Amino acid sequence: MTAARLLLIDDDARLTAMLGDYLRAAGFAVDVAGSLAAGRACLRAAPYDALVLDLMLPDGDGLEMTRELRAEPATRRLPLLMLTARGEPTDRVVGLELGADDYLGKPFEPRELLARLKALLRRAAPDEPAEVLRFGRLEIDLDQRRARVDGRDCDLTAHQFDLLVVLAKSAGRVLNRDQIMDALKGHPAEAFDRSIDVHVSRIRAAIEDDPKHPKRLLTVRGSGYLFVRRQDE
Repeated sequence: MTAARLLLIDDDARLTAMLGDYLRAAGFAVDVAGSLAAGRACLRAAPYDALVLDLMLPDGDGLEMTRELRAEPATRRLPLLMLTARGEPTDRVVGLELGADDYLGKPFEPRELLARLKALLRRAAPDEPAEVLRFGRLEIDLDQRRARVDGRDCDLTAHQFDLLVVLAKSAGRVLNRDQIMDALKGHPAEAFDRSIDVHVSRIRAAIEDDPKHPKRLLTVRGSGYLFVRRQDE
């Protein structure tokens, strides 16, 4: 995985040297600029994953640069954390209103800066494609927690949906009661114990709505339950 690239704009050379070493040790690639002019040059020269910007710089105000960044399409969504030695709440409010994503007052612990940067990068990361299990007419959307047959929602409780997912993820393999209960750890035991047959029956009614189609969920007497994966899927 490529290291996240950060730009740190601050005229405190001692602080930037310490933070640069600390963040590099944490796995980031870090560039440092001591002025707004140098920071602008860095931003023109290379793309960055996040920006740490001091509010007070020798050649201008970090608030003005924040305004510039948010006006440019290329940097409009660049995660930006603002640093300041000022204690005025209005500075924080103005910075956030102009588009800063977070705000950290000096002095601060490097660990807190690192945690805030990681949170910014997580929020900025592109959404992962939705995870959907498909079996012929049946579609199980793990993100939305919905099961559909031919595009129509199935009427399942949350517990029944989780049970369906466990069975579907083991398609083609018989699961006994103990294996199912182990996979459903974290759910109230009474929700499934000794009532799995009832839940399976209701799942069948929801996903096997057409008798012309082969059964999807089978009970293997004395062994457990089998979610059938057909060879043409």
